[in-house]
Amino acid sequence: MTFVIVGYGRVGKRTADILRSEGHELTVVELDEAKAEAAEAAGFEVVVGDAEDKRVLERAGIEEADALAALTGDLNANFAACMIAKGAGCRTVLRIDEDYRQEIYEKYAADVDEIVYPERIGAAGAKTALLGGDLNVLADLTEHLTATTVTVPEDSPHVGRRVVELELPEDARLYAHGAANEPLTIPLPKTVLRGGDRIAVIAESETLPEIRAMLGGEEATA
Repeated sequence: MTFVIVGYGRVGKRTADILRSEGHELTVVELDEAKAEAAEAAGFEVVVGDAEDKRVLERAGIEEADALAALTGDLNANFAACMIAKGAGCRTVLRIDEDYRQEIYEKYAADVDEIVYPERIGAAGAKTALLGGDLNVLADLTEHLTATTVTVPEDSPHVGRRVVELELPEDARLYAHGAANEPLTIPLPKTVLRGGDRIAVIAESETLPEIRAMLGGEEATA
């Protein structure tokens, strides 16, 4: 797959490294010249410029990219980049640094595909460490597997079935479910899938297209 990563700071660098290690193609967009030079020195394709400028993102290849992740520390710049990418047909991932609040989520969630909170994840990791948890196990897991949410199409043949009855690929695990515009929770045994629902899964990256195809009723061609 092909990606555009906006921002080569702490989060962007780590994301770019993982994507490249999995064989994906990507371009980094960075406004800061020093960070852009660091990305180039690391061997990444780099476009220097403001990601709020459509022309900059076009030079980065958003017309051909599968997805864009806006991972700078500037929420407004991230949102602007996502809106430009959405217009080009890209999947969009928005980074928010502020503490999670429902009004922030509601303000942006409807316009992007995913929202990430790196600091919130970091805080959860610190809590795990304080309680005696082994963070190396989690790190090993996330190096090889991807956690993502997938929306169930309105015309999916699985609509009306219980969530626990979904037959996912062998390496995939379903860990949460949420009705449209509602928080994700652990599904109860009687929870039934509806069009627009989201399921959260952990799987190998290369399995995700198969899962999306399966939910759309394309098992035979996935």
